[in-house]
Amino acid sequence: MNRPSYRVTELLGDGIGAELSAAVHRLAESLPVRLEFIPVDLRVDSRRARGMAIYDEAVETILDTKVALKHPTATTEESPNAVLRRRLDLSVIHRPVYTIPGVPTNFRRELDLDIVRIATGGTYDDPGRMIGEDGAVSLRIVERRPVREAARYAFNLARKTGKRVTSSSKYTIQKATDGLFEKVADEISDQFPEVPHNVELFDAMLGKVIMAPEKFQIVLVLNEYGDFLSDMACGLAGSLGIGASANLAFDASAVVRVALFDAAHGTAPDIAGKGLANPTAIFLAFSMLLYQIGEIALGQAVKNSTLGLLRQGTRTRDLGGQETTATFTEAVAAEVTRRLAASSLTPG
Repeated sequence: MNRPSYRVTELLGDGIGAELSAAVHRLAESLPVRLEFIPVDLRVDSRRARGMAIYDEAVETILDTKVALKHPTATTEESPNAVLRRRLDLSVIHRPVYTIPGVPTNFRRELDLDIVRIATGGTYDDPGRMIGEDGAVSLRIVERRPVREAARYAFNLARKTGKRVTSSSKYTIQKATDGLFEKVADEISDQFPEVPHNVELFDAMLGKVIMAPEKFQIVLVLNEYGDFLSDMACGLAGSLGIGASANLAFDASAVVRVALFDAAHGTAPDIAGKGLANPTAIFLAFSMLLYQIGEIALGQAVKNSTLGLLRQGTRTRDLGGQETTATFTEAVAAEVTRRLAASSLTPG
């Protein structure tokens, strides 16, 4: 039986990036599919030697493979994340935030939240200007197209997972901008009658997520709100650097055109090469990539194996365990193999 084959752009990174890349490749070997990783070197030395030409190569390769896995990169003369987001028109960010076993947190409730954030517009696209010496103004922009793309993505995600969608804004105050956002969200909601949809004022929702997190599953938000909510949710889960994100671009029909997946943490140069890197976040990013290419069961196996081992106490040293990067990777790969064998999805 032939194994399905997929091509994936792999954006090489700085610091612990090499160790994370090796971990992902080892984990990929445990799967009953063939993944051909096409490397593009985004490390600092490569970027300085090649300039913007390296981004030309990255964009061309990502457009060809449609999916990319990005390792953490240092921000020096420019931010690779910002350049790629602009060049690829990555207009939506999907950030799952959930309780990760072994990560210390002051929050005592279980968190399981999918944040779908419009990554363009708002005041972030306008630096503003001074009005005389004592005033300043910036223009807040909300456009129908990215709202429609994000809403369709959120409701499609809800349809696939059986979850409900909450759209959240300040539509009672920002009647033009947030009003347009909620209007488009309602229009898309009408196309998914089986998906429960409710609307929450953003400030009230922040409090409700803390008091009753189980009431929120997929939250659709505008740019600034998504930025605020993501950081708050990660803080509740225990760290701003845990978990993973999907950065998405869409075609004219609002179908995902390219998707870039990355871990939320940085390059950690102080532990690079010491076998101390925790591959949890890049494994979760990898699981999201598997979902995107249609390998839902494999994505679930990678995610559940990673989190299951953490719950059992198999952890790297940053989480109070004894595992190295390599031994934790081997444990996850073995658990993925076990789970797939139990479900008859064995490598062939």
